[in-house]
Amino acid sequence: MRLSIDPSSAEPLFDQIANGLRYALATGVLGPGDRLPPAKDLANDLGVNLHTVLRAYALLRDEGLLEVRRGKGTVVVAHSPGTGDPRLARSAAHLAMEAHRVGISERELIDLVVLAFRNHLPYGRISDR
Repeated sequence: MRLSIDPSSAEPLFDQIANGLRYALATGVLGPGDRLPPAKDLANDLGVNLHTVLRAYALLRDEGLLEVRRGKGTVVVAHSPGTGDPRLARSAAHLAMEAHRVGISERELIDLVVLAFRNHLPYGRISDR
């Protein structure tokens, strides 16, 4: 697994790390039971402060994706929620990364996906419930 960050980005470094790990989960690079590198090692590899990595790990732990086991490291406990079909999860991850790259907000991306989904339903549009 290779993570990269952009120190010049407006996105906080811990979010970049967490998003990289979510992407690895969504694309199957990481799966349940996989161990993440110690926070100190990852911080050194990325050239960031140890607490930046710890904050990313804590965020993913709070989302239920990681478990931090004292003395045993950080372990993936679940796939990204709602990933379903791995091919679709990979496509969604790529779409999210591309949207981020071109500066589309999360809300704009969601609106685009909802519109595309509704326009491709076999029986036409559905109403919001």
